[in-house]
Amino acid sequence: MSELEKLKGLLDRGQVKLGINIRQMNAPGSPVYQTWENVTVPAILLVGSLLATMYIHTWLGFAILALGAAWWILKVLPKIRDGVFDRSAAFALSSEAAFDALWAKGVLSLYAKMPDGTERAAAKRQDWRAFVRALPES
Repeated sequence: MSELEKLKGLLDRGQVKLGINIRQMNAPGSPVYQTWENVTVPAILLVGSLLATMYIHTWLGFAILALGAAWWILKVLPKIRDGVFDRSAAFALSSEAAFDALWAKGVLSLYAKMPDGTERAAAKRQDWRAFVRALPES
């Protein structure tokens, strides 16, 4: 059994947690970045605010911009974050080459709470394969 297969099993059982740097993965050039989900809603809010400012009143344009920004931050961004995490995890776990590439960039981290209560973590500077091999199966 390869380390990646063992890691998938440990993740499925909840013995290990996968950490992903969302900011790095939700940037142009990332394999999981989607421009439309980051640009569409803010562009609509900005255009709506400008149109309301130009044709109705400045305060209405400001209100649309302020309420739209609050809605974007509180409602839309958490959904984008969860989507980026899910796509990144699926991509990282799709092959050892993909996992190695993301690990080398410092995008991924691993965390495990051991049966004796101690905690272990691994990030870019540690060897993820050694981390997985050192964990008990059950």
